[in-house]
Amino acid sequence: MSALAGKRIVVTRPAEQAKGLLARIREAGGEAFACPTLEIRELEDAAPFLAVVERLDQFDLAIFVSRNAVRKGLALLGDRRWPAHLALATVGRGSREELEAAGFAGVIAPPGQPDSEALLALPALNDVKGKRIVIFRGDGGRALLGEQLARRGAAVTYAACYRRALPAAGAGPLLAAWARGPVDAVTVSSGEGLANLALLLGDTATQRLRDTPLFVPHARVAAQAARLGARCTQVAGPGDAETAAALVAYFTHAG
Repeated sequence: MSALAGKRIVVTRPAEQAKGLLARIREAGGEAFACPTLEIRELEDAAPFLAVVERLDQFDLAIFVSRNAVRKGLALLGDRRWPAHLALATVGRGSREELEAAGFAGVIAPPGQPDSEALLALPALNDVKGKRIVIFRGDGGRALLGEQLARRGAAVTYAACYRRALPAAGAGPLLAAWARGPVDAVTVSSGEGLANLALLLGDTATQRLRDTPLFVPHARVAAQAARLGARCTQVAGPGDAETAAALVAYFTHAG
């Protein structure tokens, strides 16, 4: 019998990132519902990004904060030449692999937990006084990385290369998933995605987060889930394989 047979699982990753996890859940026998709580959109105005790109050769280090930053940032760069001296860093294995697939070598990335804290703990980012660092990220986002680097004496510039927004479909896919029957688990890929999940569920959020096992990528998101009333949160890790394995392990143990 397949490990997830009969289990109905909501996947809230952005649509362009959900296919791998949806496929793994279905391969394990589960019924997977694509219900994005976050949408990755193009910049309304790329001029500020392009202005930073025009002076890339002035920076010592470029940091990409996510797969989205790699994909969107490189797409906007187009055929512009990457300065040979400009080192690259990123927060985790997935985005490092994206950069390597694009032809970059020697990418600095933490070997373990993929987050800003792990990247900041690397020796290469400790002695940055006087360094000029550009951070490729979404419009807005978590400020920890840039703030800490600035405290260490770096001159930090942000290059926003995409926008995050509530999905155009709104709560429709989520409500439809629950309308078809009980949901056995929900997977979340970020703190912002979790916040949007609660927003989209509206008045039913407290009950559904309390009663439904929640699979999250990081202990920080688990703590956020607890504040929203979640009672059963599993820290699965950020990758598709890790999340699918956590789902299989949980439901195998639960019987």
